[in-house]
Amino acid sequence: HFVAQELIKIIINHVAELRYMKKTVQKNLKNTETDAKAFAIPYKNISYILIGLGIMILGYILMLGGGTDDPGSFNPRMFSFTRIVLAPVVILLGMAVEVFAIMYRGKENK
Repeated sequence: HFVAQELIKIIINHVAELRYMKKTVQKNLKNTETDAKAFAIPYKNISYILIGLGIMILGYILMLGGGTDDPGSFNPRMFSFTRIVLAPVVILLGMAVEVFAIMYRGKENK
């Protein structure tokens, strides 16, 4: 008789624990559903990423040209300041903007 009462108490405690766990799991599922809808990178950072990408594309455009179609002739425009110095600096600036855009957190709301 005493063993049956102890078993009933244990079962009741386990049922109560399971109900509590069910409520906790349901609450966590609701939180993850709202978190899943939010994108990992904020919109402001995405705009910075696009700006950095545009700067890098500009650097590659500055690097275009200067070659020649005739392999027997030399075109000194290939080694101009724009292609050798300016374009790589612009590309590096675009990469720096990309790193900033990915790492930037903004002001936290308190």
